[in-house]
Amino acid sequence: MTKKILKGVITSAKNNKTVVVEVVRKFKHPFYEKIIKRTKKYHAHDEDNKFKEGEKVSIMECKPFSKKKTWQVMK
Repeated sequence: MTKKILKGVITSAKNNKTVVVEVVRKFKHPFYEKIIKRTKKYHAHDEDNKFKEGEKVSIMECKPFSKKKTWQVMK
């Protein structure tokens, strides 16, 4: 089974080895046919604490590191 890969922007890097990534997706409403933006925040594992707020990163689905962290920062 392939792992999901998402792209987003880091909104918080205050925790140790953890970053919060905000992912924006756009889709067309099925009835009104208007483009809608939805955002979701993911907690991702950053082993070396090398990523800062505002950076664009890719995150990959992985085994759970904790209750909320099931994603890992790729680049």
